[in-house]
This record gives sequence, C-alpha cells and structure tokens, in this order.
Amino acid sequence: MTQQQNKQQSISILVPMYNEAEAIPHFFPAIHKVMESVDVEYNIICVDDGSKDNTLELLLAQAEQDTRVQVVAFSRNFGKEAAMTAAVDYADGDAAIPIDADLQDPPELIIKMVEKWREGFDVVYAKRVSRDTDTAMKRSSAGGFYKVFNKLSQLQIPENVGDFRLMDRKVLDALRRLPEKDRFMKGLFCWPGFKNTTLEFERLERTAGDTKFNYWKLWNFALSGITSFSTMPIRFGVYLGLLVSFCAFIFGLWTIIKTVVMGVDVPGYASLMVVMLFLGGIQLFFMGLMGEYIGRIYMEVKNRPIYVVAQEVGFSSADKKAG
Repeated sequence: MTQQQNKQQSISILVPMYNEAEAIPHFFPAIHKVMESVDVEYNIICVDDGSKDNTLELLLAQAEQDTRVQVVAFSRNFGKEAAMTAAVDYADGDAAIPIDADLQDPPELIIKMVEKWREGFDVVYAKRVSRDTDTAMKRSSAGGFYKVFNKLSQLQIPENVGDFRLMDRKVLDALRRLPEKDRFMKGLFCWPGFKNTTLEFERLERTAGDTKFNYWKLWNFALSGITSFSTMPIRFGVYLGLLVSFCAFIFGLWTIIKTVVMGVDVPGYASLMVVMLFLGGIQLFFMGLMGEYIGRIYMEVKNRPIYVVAQEVGFSSADKKAG
C-alpha cells in the first residue's frame, strides 16, 4: 500500500442493476455522501442487466449529471453473475467495492473498509452478524448451503458474506484472468486468496423495490456454486455405488447360504420392488448429476461471451472492454 499512498488512491464502486428504478433515487445520494467523506477518487460503475423498467434511463441521467457515474448497458438480461463480471472487467480503480443498489449493505461501512485496505489488507469482507431480516426458511437454507459448500469444496467461502467487500487491484487482475463462463462470483471472489480481514454489520431492509431472487433461483444458484467448485458430489456416487455393491454381495451370499440350509422360499414382491426402486432412484439421481457437469462442460466448450454490451457511457476509449 505504500506506493499507492504516494498518490491519490481511487476506488471503483461496482453496482449490478436489474429493475432498480425505485432504488436509484436513494442509492446515489447515499453513495456520494459516504465516498466524499473518504480521501479517495472514485467512480461508480453501474451495469444495467437488461432492465425492463426505466432503470437505464435513470442511470443515463445520473451519468449526464456526474462524470463519476459510468454506465454499461447489456443487450438483454444475462444475470447478476454476468453483470458483476462486467463490472469487474470495467473497474479501473486501485480497489473495487461491489454493492447492491437496494442499500441493504450499508455504504457507511465503506469508510472502515478503506481504513483496513490502507492497513495492508487486500480483501475486506463484510459479514452479516445476523439474518433477522430473512425468513426462517431462507436463514436455514443459507446456513445449510455454506456448510455443504465448505465441506465439499477445497475452497472455503466465509459464511454470511455476500458480494459486498473491498478488493485490491491485484485481486481484480486475478479475477479477470479466470476464463470460465459459468460464474459463481462468491466463490470466484475468494479463489485468488490474498491477505484478508472481516468487518461485521447489521443488514438493513431494502430501501425500495423487491428482491429478484426466489427460492427456485436460489436453489439453482446454490447448485451452480457447488458444482462449479467441487467434484465431490459425483465422486460420492462412486462411494455409494461401492457401498451398495458390497451390501448386495453380502445379501446375495446370505441368500445362497439360507437356500442351501433352509431350502427355497417364495421371494417377497414388496421387498423386491423397494430394492429396485431404491437402486433406480440412485441411478437416476447420479445420471442427472453427471448431466449437470457435462452441461457445464458443454457451455464452456461453446466459448460464448459472458455478456454482450449494447451501450457504454462515461468511459474513455482506453477503458472500454470486450465481453
């Protein structure tokens, strides 16, 4: 950090947006108020992920009023992970801070993040101290996801930490070199490593608008995260297959001995159906799991761009990136 402190430091605020028209009037005043109290230069990179409301129009109006606001508009909705990837690609600051427009992550924490960054930390996590604002089902499912992910994957992601964090320039450069198309940004943000610390905060209610995630999307998001960073689920199929085969061998041996000693009895239809359905269910489950991994290989092999940009506002020609 010594070299950075010899010049004015700069921070890029990264904001993926989808149908956030109601939140925008609250978001920018809150961010500007905090950033102007920090001795840094800053820009706000807003990525419109194909919004269907007037989010893009409001962002363009903000960019016209303030040159620190820069806008990247997608040609259609590519998803939050693609929007976050684009924000990282366009970030040109000495550090970057992803944050959602709903202000559930308090911008005031940025001041402490910058202090920790100046102390020499390359990554400053923002960790929720509680999930009281979530439903009971969401709290339990989130806790279960972190436990399962960290058990199955060699990469450990901190519990109750979202995208809101500060990342040094070297972390951003490492992220840009990651080529995969199926992006699980919570995992990718942690993958480079580097020196890190954690700040705790209370998450607030949304200032406006509604969440874009339902339970089905969250389930697919969790599945994507686990299969992106671990082959343990499919390896578990090998272990389960060996266990079932061993049990079948023991059962077959017991059946032979019983037949020799006690003679042939009438086999039970119910028990036979239970065994067949059980084994069939296991086979179908792991065939589907294999299909999940093969599908990801298929998406990577096609090598399509992660996103397509329709419009860029506020960037110089040297800043522009290709999706």
